[in-house]
Amino acid sequence: MIAPTRLACLLALVPLVPTLALFAGEALWPAVVVADALVVAVALVDLATLPGRGALAIAREVQPIATRGVPHPVTLLVKNRASRALELLLVDDTPASVEVPVPIPAFSIAPGGRKRVATRIVPGERGEVRLERVHVRVRSRLGLWHRHRRYACDATVRVYPALRQIGRYALYARADRMSLLGVRRSRRVGTDNEFERLRDYASDDQFRAIDWRATARRLKLTVRDHQANERQRVVFAVDCGRMMVNRTGGESLLDAALDAALTLAHVALAQRDEAGILCYDERVTRWLPPRGGRAQLNRMIAAVHDVQPRLVESRADEALLHLSRQCRKRTLLIVITSVIDDRNAERIRTHLAPTVGRHLPLVVLLRDRSLLAAVEGWVRRPPGVPPTGALERAGAAADILLWRRSVLAGLETDGILTLDAAPADLTADLVSKYLAIKARRML
Repeated sequence: MIAPTRLACLLALVPLVPTLALFAGEALWPAVVVADALVVAVALVDLATLPGRGALAIAREVQPIATRGVPHPVTLLVKNRASRALELLLVDDTPASVEVPVPIPAFSIAPGGRKRVATRIVPGERGEVRLERVHVRVRSRLGLWHRHRRYACDATVRVYPALRQIGRYALYARADRMSLLGVRRSRRVGTDNEFERLRDYASDDQFRAIDWRATARRLKLTVRDHQANERQRVVFAVDCGRMMVNRTGGESLLDAALDAALTLAHVALAQRDEAGILCYDERVTRWLPPRGGRAQLNRMIAAVHDVQPRLVESRADEALLHLSRQCRKRTLLIVITSVIDDRNAERIRTHLAPTVGRHLPLVVLLRDRSLLAAVEGWVRRPPGVPPTGALERAGAAADILLWRRSVLAGLETDGILTLDAAPADLTADLVSKYLAIKARRML
């Protein structure tokens, strides 16, 4: 597409002066014709100086993995094949879910020269993002015309969940300051190595293992044997159906659930436990069996980075049946979901109740802050005439909150652990719950 610049519009006003002089005498019309011809000739000559498509070569350099909400560097390599310097303006054609915080300023590139143009993108959604084209605006030699072209610069970036909080948890855990993140400290019963038996000292035993009281009592060197705790399993079952589509604080409920699950997986793997994850909607969409080691967190992140909520009815029964077939060893089953009707709540309760004893189920229900805000707003309302409909909204919200409390009470009656948390507080509350379970040796 070719368009005139502001300079061309100003140049078109040059014949206006002799044209106005025609009111004084018609004999000046040849000067008007000459002025118009000169303007048209200059414009046409300058139009011919616009470079063609082959005058530029553009390539893109970008790291294939980005993090949601974190600026990601992108480099555009521009080569000028024309015989003159070019004035360029580049605009990266990004999807709607990707933000470009700082536009690329206009620049000049010498004939035959190369230039590396650095910019940043901020992905707003997880998944795969395709960067397909770059829009280029180039000026003619005199600056009377602009030509807009699109150059193909195809690249695919995989956007992973926001992992900044994992780094913060690791930092505060090393500094023993987890309380700053909202994690409650739990008193641990026993130690990581439980006492097993007393036995006679052998030549290869360490001196610190000697029990001197037992040695004095038996008059023989005696050592204490300890039995190390076995690795325990944590499996997350994350709902990806229609109830997780809602957004709060700029992110979907599913994003909050995955961020909390991955953060807790990091904590569990650091405690030498095994972690796995399952995502489901109307069927099981992702399944990563529980494993230990640092590499497991990377596998979990890669497995769920492109999982998106769908407007379908979730089948928690299918997911729990799949888990019952895959997980034979005692496991902490953490189901993260949101319910608004008795049907889904009863389905979760029906299929989780039989696992109590063989596994340790934990149901995490995401709470809508607006419900509590409606009730608190009515209770703390200033004196005077309340807003129209405030009482009705507060009553409806209170009814939903009472129903949620009854759902949680029913799950706890069946021996199922529960956690009711807002998306913003989910990570800290879930980590605190896990640490409390470990401290009480419930698993």
